[in-house]
Amino acid sequence: MPATLAARLEKEETLHIIRELDRSPEMSQRELSIRLGISVGKINFLMNALIDKGFIKVENFRKSDNKIAYLYNLTPRGIEEKARMTYLFLKRKTAEYEQLAQDIRQLQAEVQQSGAPAGEQNQ
Repeated sequence: MPATLAARLEKEETLHIIRELDRSPEMSQRELSIRLGISVGKINFLMNALIDKGFIKVENFRKSDNKIAYLYNLTPRGIEEKARMTYLFLKRKTAEYEQLAQDIRQLQAEVQQSGAPAGEQNQ
């Protein structure tokens, strides 16, 4: 996998983690892994990076089954980073959408020019 693609995917995974923790700070790494479809090891790696950068603060709390668990709260820096990453993600996805819409229009024009029967154009 090219480095730029891997880096972009990691940024998207990081954004998904930040968004989930913002909604549910009590979510465990295992629950995040299941919800996001990312391995527990990668969740742990990315969360440690977020903690090291000061975007997440970890606190202990006692669950209803009397077990110790963690709260992953976004710090003010984490909230700023979430906003920045969300903006960049939206900007990139909007550009991808516009390119896809252009490709679809071009393909539709090619199909019409080829003289394909109307019923086959929608398949």
